Amino acid sequence: MADRRLGIILNGATGRMGTTQHLRNLMEIRREGGLLLSNGDRLMPDVILTGRSPEKLEALVLANDVLGWTENLDRALGDPGNDIFFDCSVTGYRAPLAKRAIAAGKHVYLEKPMAPDLDTALELTRLATQRGVKHGVIQDKVHLPGLMKLRMLRDAGFFGRILSVKIEFGWWVFDGIFQPSQRSSWNYRKAEGGGVALDMYAHWRYIVDRVVAPVTRILCRTAIHTPKRRDERGVDYDVDADDAAYGMLELEGGILATVSTSWATRLRRDDMLTIHIDGTHGSAVAGLHHCRTQALVNTPKPPWNADHPQPMNFYDQWQSVPDNIAYPPSFRACWDGFLRHVAEDAPFVPTFLEGAKAVQLAELAYQSDRESRWIDVPPLRP
Repeated sequence: MADRRLGIILNGATGRMGTTQHLRNLMEIRREGGLLLSNGDRLMPDVILTGRSPEKLEALVLANDVLGWTENLDRALGDPGNDIFFDCSVTGYRAPLAKRAIAAGKHVYLEKPMAPDLDTALELTRLATQRGVKHGVIQDKVHLPGLMKLRMLRDAGFFGRILSVKIEFGWWVFDGIFQPSQRSSWNYRKAEGGGVALDMYAHWRYIVDRVVAPVTRILCRTAIHTPKRRDERGVDYDVDADDAAYGMLELEGGILATVSTSWATRLRRDDMLTIHIDGTHGSAVAGLHHCRTQALVNTPKPPWNADHPQPMNFYDQWQSVPDNIAYPPSFRACWDGFLRHVAEDAPFVPTFLEGAKAVQLAELAYQSDRESRWIDVPPLRP
């Protein structure tokens, strides 16, 4: 058994996701003494931070067990001791950085969406393949306990023939005027890769493909519900990127899915993300962690009587799927998978091609919106 070092350039660590998810989970691997590989070796990630805010970077270095930081990305890419480039910065800047990393011969791991458009995503896929580097895109949601339970139910045949899916996602994001906004202002600017459809249809593609069935067609309508906002500096600006998208998906086997995605909705459901699957033999509703089921044999007959209040409490008629399995944190599962892929060539599903499929669905959602029609989702090839 030996200790192995793997150098990781983490770009964008000062952002919310970079600090709370990616850096935190890499540091957790270090605190555990490294990632245990199949041959008994321990893989230790050595992290160097890159970005444009020296004060924030230095604070993260002081608070964490990382090698250091630099504003000079080319210097970090030129260091042969750095093996992986990872980016979780602003979406609109991601592809040019990834191209530089590929040219430098680094393995490349990216937050989603990997690019602002499909042509760029496919270009990155081709460049990485030609350069012979390993590549991947974060697909964290599929590792959440609620979604893992849905996959278990599907694989066990619980649903019978799946009929339909309903995805509801979102919450109220303040405009920065009445109250401080919970999302960075770039999310509402097209030029910086903003837009809820680009951001979230990247999730819906892999969730639907991997948990239910592959997507074959899409119909979508987007909206800008809050047209004026105030940014982090206190400056008002006009929003030009969508903050809501309402879609329908057709999946293989004739399954229909409705998808409501909004940063302008107030919650009255089990979680900020819920996925409801109906089948001939049973139904299930999952949030991020919990999953509840109702089998055909346990399905009640609620009375319809507009003259009297409904006597049934529909929430009480569902059973929870027990927490029999201890699932790792979703982003930790992502990092474990990619590190093993790089270190020992372990199988890895969410490659750049899968990331390109996610960008494709978002692009087709916008096309459907412009043209007010159903759009086929053609297969992608490398």
